Amino acid sequence: MIPEIRKDNGIDTLYVHGQPFFALAGEIHNSSASDLEYMEKQVLPYLKDLNMNSVIVPVYWEKVEEQEGKFDFSLVRGIIDQARDNGMKLILLWFGLWKNAESMYVPGWMKKDTEKYFRVKKVNGELVNTISPFCDEAVQKDARAFKELMKFLRNYDEEESTVITMQVENEIGLLGTACDYSDAAKAAFEKSIPDALFEKLSEDDTSEKRTWRDVFKRDAEEAFMAYHFAKAVEVITASGREEYPLPCYANAWLKQYPWYAGSYPSGGPVTQMHKIWKAAAPSLFALAPDIYVSYVPDVMDEYHYEGNPLFIPEVRKDAVTASYCLYAFGKHNAICYSPFGIEELAMDPELINSPPMEVMIALNIDPTAFDIAGSKNYLARTYKLIEELKPLIIKYRGSDKLQSFVQHRDTDFGSYLAFKEYNIHVSYAHRERLKPVGGGMIFEIEHDKFLLAGTNCSFRFHPLPGENCTVGILRYEEGRFDNGEWKCGRILNGDEAMTISLGAMPECKLIEVYKY
Repeated sequence: MIPEIRKDNGIDTLYVHGQPFFALAGEIHNSSASDLEYMEKQVLPYLKDLNMNSVIVPVYWEKVEEQEGKFDFSLVRGIIDQARDNGMKLILLWFGLWKNAESMYVPGWMKKDTEKYFRVKKVNGELVNTISPFCDEAVQKDARAFKELMKFLRNYDEEESTVITMQVENEIGLLGTACDYSDAAKAAFEKSIPDALFEKLSEDDTSEKRTWRDVFKRDAEEAFMAYHFAKAVEVITASGREEYPLPCYANAWLKQYPWYAGSYPSGGPVTQMHKIWKAAAPSLFALAPDIYVSYVPDVMDEYHYEGNPLFIPEVRKDAVTASYCLYAFGKHNAICYSPFGIEELAMDPELINSPPMEVMIALNIDPTAFDIAGSKNYLARTYKLIEELKPLIIKYRGSDKLQSFVQHRDTDFGSYLAFKEYNIHVSYAHRERLKPVGGGMIFEIEHDKFLLAGTNCSFRFHPLPGENCTVGILRYEEGRFDNGEWKCGRILNGDEAMTISLGAMPECKLIEVYKY
């Protein structure tokens, strides 16, 4: 049974072997998968204690098709075998024509033939190290290579379904220019917006003004590039899915400071361009954010909406990521959560080469996103907790019996959540460096019984407005879930009940309350 995205009570859900699957993942560094021995010795041993069930790994076009027209999938086969040996599922990244707004992983024979496989041009004629999406020959070559990859995966892996989803390209767009000014691009920009796209975007389908400038005004160049990048990705994705219809997505370098197209990849699937991407690339099930900013929850809130399930292939890996992971699955029904450079969490920090500060500044990355001290234990416990809670999450998600919360920023002190018979005031603990922030989930198991799961927060129960009564604690337990069943530990009805709280290490507590 091929992995697929299904609607589960109206919620987009990844199914693997016919069962809902939450991808508790990590993405390895870009070059780690280019050598199987390196993977065996320097990557996989560091993933064993993280409670991951899947790993995100690149596939490099330059390795797959070193000679034009001759395909070698021995490296991919080896990666699949390693994943199977380590009990992991795989999400593969197709590093094809575009990676981080450049064409760095295309085969050497394509890199050298700059006339046939022409580059993007800036308005002053300067070439950019990005093959133009208007170069149809390059797009068709990419589509053929991706098709061959998917054909190989079907023949080698369909029965075991080690590979569960595919990312097509990586952080597409243009840096240093908002638009391609090659001859082919300039000719296309002068044409009217394609009728099919215009009909999906325009509320006034009687308008005769259909140029990119007329419709998108100051954003015309970015919208134009978004359409043509998405159109190219659709050719590539559809070609591959004809061979093997695995769920496919594309990821986005966020729109962020200083906010103008070209300072972030212009034409990529940032939310402002989603309507265009959705119209032009219907074979993608999601447009996914890569999140290294400090306001991770805001990005999750923005990227998850009806028609775009939340899939996070890259996210910061410091201690706060544990809290954001709980929010992703509890609030936004995430399909995947995956800190980047995951193999580093278990390494000696002195052995890790962090990105230079000038690189992080140039890429608008929050430097604390790579501060991994303590992160391994927090993330490992979070992944274990989510797996334990999975039956409850599936049972209650989409209803008001499951509510999730997280501290969005330093000035966010708590949440006030309304349940059927009680209101619950959540207070976030003071934010501390190298620790998770307040976040978690509350399950209303019965009208007076609640499961509290999360980190660094405390709870106060209130009666409903207008009720002249007080809320008391009937029973307060610590414990864990095992195969969907609560296993009670200590009963905390003594002094511990003076404060209903969760500590820095993610945990669960069950509380039964009453009114008097």
